[in-house]
Amino acid sequence: MKNEPTSYVNQIGNTYRLRTRGIGKYGIVLAFIALCIILSVMTPRFLTVANLVNIFTQVSINALLAFGVTFVIITGGIDLSIGSMVAVAGVVAALFAHPDTYPVIVPILMGLLAGLALGALNGFVITRTKVPPFIVTLGTMTIGRGLALILSKGRPVSNLSDSFNFIGGGQLFGIPMPILILIIAFAVCSILLKKTVIGRYMYAVGGNELAAEASGIRLNKVKMVVYTLCGGLAGLAGIVLTSRITTGQPNAGAGFELDAIAAAIIGGTSTSGGVGTIMGTLIGALLIGVISNGLDLMNVTSYYQQVVMGVIIIGAVVLDSLSQTKK
Repeated sequence: MKNEPTSYVNQIGNTYRLRTRGIGKYGIVLAFIALCIILSVMTPRFLTVANLVNIFTQVSINALLAFGVTFVIITGGIDLSIGSMVAVAGVVAALFAHPDTYPVIVPILMGLLAGLALGALNGFVITRTKVPPFIVTLGTMTIGRGLALILSKGRPVSNLSDSFNFIGGGQLFGIPMPILILIIAFAVCSILLKKTVIGRYMYAVGGNELAAEASGIRLNKVKMVVYTLCGGLAGLAGIVLTSRITTGQPNAGAGFELDAIAAAIIGGTSTSGGVGTIMGTLIGALLIGVISNGLDLMNVTSYYQQVVMGVIIIGAVVLDSLSQTKK
């Protein structure tokens, strides 16, 4: 990737800016603000500091996963295995996080390594076999769930050290650690996508894979990086979740991939590839969190919440499809 094919990458960048200009760019923000206003009127408990902190803390794990999925979807792929990666990374981290065994950095690194390894496996199989990402990551999802059960022997891994539990349950400067981790991850992912060569390559590959390859972009390397990053962020989410619940649960993360994909799509990431932002994904994750929190405060059962979320996801995909048709 030393010689950047500047003409095509710049063309993709210009196209992306044109497609995200105007009211469509701010639609998700306006929807989020309107929803917050409605909920604050309907339930006074919504707009309290404690509840807002609770929303951000709950959203942090889904947002971390959604950042990774955003990279993948921008390149025209999909990753259904991140929920299982959360479980594997959490169990692996928990196995090294018992008191008086290893420094806290060891379980963190082992959890991250587990996520990175599974992500790299996805990228390797996809790039070497040309099997559709949907099928590959569906298989990895099953493999990961089995690995989590094998490593944990089918039981939760408990008795974790206080220093490890601090990651998900502690505070620094009065701010919960999951929120601080989310802020750092958001900044890093935003810079990576908007300010680096690999970020521009992601847009180029998702915009037109054949043209990207013809211009000199090495597709396999870009996809390997993307899926490995996605796995790494899933590993980080697994560490945070395990620390929050103070046990490594082999069944953790079930269905998390759907929420993460929903956050990315609601946030404006196009299912056809080539379009998306980390900021949009964060707002999409917050929108999902606010809806769930608001319905909880209004004592709406979880069954109805699933229906509402499904309708929102379908609506976001339909709007994306309509916007593609008009271009």
